[in-house]
Amino acid sequence: MDIRRATTVTELATAEPLFDHPVRPEWAERFLAAAGHHLFLAYEDDVPVGFVSGVETVHPDKGTEMFLYELGAAEPSRRRGVGRALVRRPAELGRERGCYGMWVGVDTDNEVALTAYRSAGGRENGGCTVVTWDFT
Repeated sequence: MDIRRATTVTELATAEPLFDHPVRPEWAERFLAAAGHHLFLAYEDDVPVGFVSGVETVHPDKGTEMFLYELGAAEPSRRRGVGRALVRRPAELGRERGCYGMWVGVDTDNEVALTAYRSAGGRENGGCTVVTWDFT
């Protein structure tokens, strides 16, 4: 397995089956151009089999942390270490860039994701509720 940082819209379009929705070129360009936005792709035989995205968030009294935005792996690649390897990339990058930590929101019944996060060294803190706003 080879993990590489995505730097072009073409790379993201090639990995489109891994995402929840079609890749929109204008959004992909904006993501890639934004400071502190990171996306890594996992390849097996030059075919994308997984991705992870992270965003550095900064606050005046806390410093910078890495928000693990999303993790995805093709069904045949799950439970084979792809997720763990991918999660380690934004964690390593966060350490390199001076982040004080990394966090992710995950559904409590998403055992595949929880297994990947735990195997990459994450631990649940047990005290989080996600509140959302829908602007569509």
